[in-house]
Parts: sequence; structure tokens; C-alpha cells
Amino acid sequence: MNAPQPLAARTVVQGVQKMTPSEAFVETLVAQGVDTLFGIMGSAFMDAMDIFAPAGIRLIPVVHEQGGGHMADGYARASGRHGVIIGQNGPGISNAVTAVAAAYWAHSPVVVITPETGTMTLGLGGFQEASQLPMFQEFTKYQAHVNNNKRMAEFTARAFDRAMLEMGPTQLNIPRDLFYGEIQCEIPQPIRIERGAGGEAALNAAADLIASAKNPVMIAGGGVVMGDAFQSAIALAERIGCPVVNSYQHNDSFPASHPQWCGPLGYQGSKAGMRLISQADVVIALGTRLGPFGTLPQYGMDYWPKNAKLVQIDADAKMIGLVKKCDVGICGDAKAAALALLARLASRTLACDATNAERAAKTLAEKEAWENELGQWTHERDAYSLDMIEEAKGETLPFSSGSPKGSWLHPRQVLRELERAMPAHVMVSTDIGNINSIAHSYLRFQEPRSFFAPMSFGNCGYALPTIIGAKVAAPHRPAISYAGDGAWGMSMGEIMTCVRHDIPVTAVVFHNRQWGAEKKNQVDFYNRRFVAGELDNASFAGIAKAMGAEGIVVDSLEGVGKALNRAVDLQMNGRKSTVIEIMCTRELGDPFRRDALAKPIRLLDKYKDYV
Repeated sequence: MNAPQPLAARTVVQGVQKMTPSEAFVETLVAQGVDTLFGIMGSAFMDAMDIFAPAGIRLIPVVHEQGGGHMADGYARASGRHGVIIGQNGPGISNAVTAVAAAYWAHSPVVVITPETGTMTLGLGGFQEASQLPMFQEFTKYQAHVNNNKRMAEFTARAFDRAMLEMGPTQLNIPRDLFYGEIQCEIPQPIRIERGAGGEAALNAAADLIASAKNPVMIAGGGVVMGDAFQSAIALAERIGCPVVNSYQHNDSFPASHPQWCGPLGYQGSKAGMRLISQADVVIALGTRLGPFGTLPQYGMDYWPKNAKLVQIDADAKMIGLVKKCDVGICGDAKAAALALLARLASRTLACDATNAERAAKTLAEKEAWENELGQWTHERDAYSLDMIEEAKGETLPFSSGSPKGSWLHPRQVLRELERAMPAHVMVSTDIGNINSIAHSYLRFQEPRSFFAPMSFGNCGYALPTIIGAKVAAPHRPAISYAGDGAWGMSMGEIMTCVRHDIPVTAVVFHNRQWGAEKKNQVDFYNRRFVAGELDNASFAGIAKAMGAEGIVVDSLEGVGKALNRAVDLQMNGRKSTVIEIMCTRELGDPFRRDALAKPIRLLDKYKDYV
């Protein structure tokens, strides 16, 4: 098989030329800078696939198309370029819907290429036929349907352009017979626009409001990462001298080593950040839609400041004021807006300037108090968890590293040890679930494009394939995924993708034998009546070895950091993937949806005991 041509050596045909639609499709991919696709081969696009390699395009075969979609998402988020998923029409394409939905909520420029049943058999109920546009309608910014092979390059380019212009997934739907034929075609050049700072009146009003604030707080959102506004956000925050919190699941939007950084808001976030923002009189929301799951009460605190003025900056005008009442809305690029505000504030005297030292001391004190609490947080102090600790003392570990101190480990202690052992320039993806959400308090980053989470869609099976895609985009960076044992079962087969295609990653699996997040709801609302929450697992480290990767079982706290160090060394120097299986207690944190549950009411006699 021919190897893909190096990216630097690729050229795009110029002017109107005679070519096949497959050639027009592939040449448009090249013009858009595509060098990697994820998916599973299929007859529906085989004519185009045949010329991927000479065009400099690598198709990475995956185990499952959902995994391929998550890889495309991770690739896009780590690189800032398109991520691309392709598959066979019908079931191959439907398998990718969940991944595209996750990419939608992450604002990832993923293009899902969906070859379709041929035009002459459409509607006849043929083999692998499906209506593929409705499947993705809710989760795409734009859908292109090639209705004539002469328009192949046009629609292909538009799907890729719109993914970047609107920062979200798009779909390119191509009837399989339209790859064939002979056409006259010119390959379009990519369309990219420079995003502005926002309206002058809004920027001036925002500057005036910030200048009048006595206790401002900044929220750094995903737009800071996607808009390359990292340094601009730092500069603006330093001028204001305000605490900075990360928006939900965007822990990489501000450097954790910075003295003004206070951690993430939202589910299982930072108490320091929550306490500080609760006292704000002006909130500057930079590059964030302020999603409801990232502003809901937490740890018993309804921390969103009721009387604070809000300056919200978002590139999508529809997000302004959608979740929280907005006093000044700026539809603009996070970087450009931050620089414009900085220019307006640079020479002004701010009301908060006089209290910079006092506010910095308060920020430091809140952070130190939270760090101290995290360091000593060894149980959740609810009866169920305490029972589980006692139960675990008498249990025999099903798998062991052989350590004489082998035992079930408390998740928070494990997360702290992982935090301490994290290598420089690391990229981390987290799945959904109880321990993964608690990890938000322990994951700290110094640079953008480092943290990947499933965002508001909250689907399981996300972390491993996403970090694989990120590793393909940034092979020089250590890549680590976190997953609980339930979510891990949905995606662990992609370890075979790593082994087969030389993509070394490190996967941490928290083995606690349960669907923890939902089980916590049964503890709090259903009198500990456990239904379908228990998991009896085989050795995930053993399964990893069977797939050709390394597997490490960790059953002592001192072994956590050692295992991570070893795995990262194998990844970066030995080019080998490793699964670290950590034997955890059944401790459970706060439930996901306390706001959406209530104590049960039973009206039928036979169910009245179930309250």
C-alpha cells in the first residue's frame, strides 16, 4: 500500500480541468488542508478512497464509527483544524451520530462525510439505505447534499468552509454513484474570515462598566481556547486584577499557575472560584455561552451573583443573554474583544485599582482554603459511602499488582496523585461519570488545547477515542484519558486502533464496579434500592495486554504516580499504549442532576413501600 504523501509536498490542481468527481472531492480535501480522516472503509466511497494516499491523506481505520467521530473531535480540538469522519452509508453513518452531537456542543469543526445510497435506488428500501440528513440535522451547523456530480467540489468546499465559519460540525452527504463520471471542475479555495471585536458602542459600554466595578470577576470560556485568545485573556485579567474562573469543562482556558486563576465553575468545580464569583459586582464572561450545567448550584452553594452586572462576549450572537441576563452583550471574537477592551482600559483609572493588593490576598486565601480541603477530602461523609469503606476493608481484590498493601483506593486520593504526576504539556480527556466529574477539581493546565470533555451532551465512551484523535494531531504531547469502568466498556476496543496504527496513548480506568453517577441518585432519592447499577468486571489491564498494549493494575496510592510515569514513558519513548487500571472504592460524590430529581411518589398499593 502506498504511504500518504507528506503535507508539505502536496499541491492542488489549478484552474478548470477535466477530472472525475472522486478526484474533485479529494482535491478539495487537499485544498482545505485535510491530511487525516477517521472511519471504516466502505464500498460507498471506495473510488475516492483509492486515491487518498497519493493525495497525502491518511485514513485511520477505527473499531467503531462512534470512536472515529470522537477521534475527529479530539483532532479538531487539539489542532484547531478540521476533524473528519467518514464511513459506509447506512449503519456506518448512523454509528457516528452520538460523536457528532458531542462535537456540536464542543463547537468542534468536524466534517462528517456521509456517502449515501445511489440516486437510482433511493427510496426503494435497498441494502443499507437510510435517510441520512435527518439523522444529523439537530447536531450540524450546515448540511450539504451533492445533487449533481458536477457540484462535488462546490459542496465539499462549502461543508468545510462552514465548519470553520460557524465553529461546529457540518455534514457532506454524497450519493454513492455520484463519485463516478467525468466533469469539468475548478477546485475552490478555502474561505476564512477575520473575526472582529464587536460593536464599538458595546465595547465602550463594557469598558465603562468594568472601569466602575469594585469587585470584578472574569470567566474564561471555550472561546478563549478556540479563538487563540489565551494570552489576550491573561493580559486583560492582569489589567483588571480580577480573579479568573474557567467555564465548565474548559480548565485549559487560563493557566493554573497564574495567581489570578481560581479553577472551574459548575459541576464538581472549584469552591474558591464559586465563593469569589458570588461576591462579584461585575462578571466579564469572555468566550462563553454560560451553559446551565456550568452555572448551577454546587456543594450546597447557589453561587451565581444575583445583583452583578454581566458583560458577555461570544462569537455567536444567539448565545448572548440566553442563559443569564446580560447587561452588555458583545458579539465578537474572544481575542479581538479582549484586546479591544484592554486598549480601552489601559490608560483609565479603574475603581478596583485601589484594592488590587487586598483582592489578590483574598483570592490567595480562598485558593489555599480550597486546596487544603481537597487535600484532606478522603470521604464524602454519607452513610452509603461509609458502609462501602467498611465493606471494602474485607474484600479481596479481584486483580492485584502483587503489592502487600493492595487495597481499594479512595477516588479523590487517586485523583490527587494523578494530578501530582502529570507531565508537562499534557493533554487529558475525561469521560462522563462520577469520578471523571470529580476530576475537574484536580485537572490543571498551563496551555490551551489541553483538556477535552464531552461537554453538555455528556455521552459515555468519549474519552479514549477523543484522546487518540488529539494524539494524532499533536504527537509530541503526552495524551491521557480518564474513564470509569462503565464508560470504558463502550470504547476500550479502540485500544486496538492505537496498537494497529502506532498511536500511543495512556488510558486511566477507575475500576469501582458500578455506574456511580446514576447509583448516587438511587442513594439519595430511592432509599438505596439499586437497580442495574452494579458492574462485575474482568481485568481491564489483562484485556489491554490481550489487545497488544501494556496493562498495569494499581492498588496502592504510592503506585499511582509510578504507574502514570511509566505509562507516559512508554508512550513518548517506547511508542506503546498503556491501560492503567486503578482499583477504587465505591465512594460517590454529589449527584449529577439533583436539580432534576425528586423523592418518589407511589399511588398504587403494591408500590407504596417503594418511597
